[in-house]
Amino acid sequence: MSLPHDPVFFIVASIAVILVGIAKGGFAGLGAASMPILVLVMDPVPAAAMLLPILIVQDVVGVWAFRRSFDMSTLKLMVPGAVVGVFLGWLLATIVPPDAVRAFVGLIAVAFGTYRLAGERGFRLPIKADLPLWVGAFWGAVSGFTSHVAHAGGPPFQIWALSRRMPHTVFIGTSAIFFAVLNWMKVPAYMALGQFTWANMQLTLVFLPVAIASTFAGVWLVKRVSAERFNTLISLLMVAVGAELIRVALT
Repeated sequence: MSLPHDPVFFIVASIAVILVGIAKGGFAGLGAASMPILVLVMDPVPAAAMLLPILIVQDVVGVWAFRRSFDMSTLKLMVPGAVVGVFLGWLLATIVPPDAVRAFVGLIAVAFGTYRLAGERGFRLPIKADLPLWVGAFWGAVSGFTSHVAHAGGPPFQIWALSRRMPHTVFIGTSAIFFAVLNWMKVPAYMALGQFTWANMQLTLVFLPVAIASTFAGVWLVKRVSAERFNTLISLLMVAVGAELIRVALT
């Protein structure tokens, strides 16, 4: 893969990276829209590999900030499941063509965007506090799979973690540590796929300052902009972009 020269690529990729940064800055969940947008201008596996080092750098801040506030029992359940999910995501990428992975990314985007829009209108999955422990491992595996394919492991993680009724800071800390561990799990998988090329890492270096700056912008925006309205716009965008990715993959 050589460095692109199309200005449209850099505009679209910058939007995707900015969403990652804003999500880390306080608009939790927006990061799930970054991969579907980036896949509009890149093949899905190189796109995910390009974003991964940026996510790992940003994880450092969250883990440090909440290093004393996390639920170890949740991590012990979900991390082993996530290993299985990452393996399945790697396996998918090795046996199917890029258009099939693109369709998976599109399906994930449509599903998560629709779920978030429904949640804003009062629909919620019935979450019980006494779910059997294997359910936590299952949702850990789903989170690992969707995170490997589309860096969109948040919704599956939340389905289980919210059932634990943990305090807000403990929930945030557990999430930060889980995804920091999960992102490092994905490194060997993308290495095995041969995606950490010099050209791809150059793109990471180009967009890393954008991600860091947008993280600070997210911290500033979250105090001044209605998160609900912003989330609605991003959810609609996820559904639209996901539908476009499915269309492209099928045609």
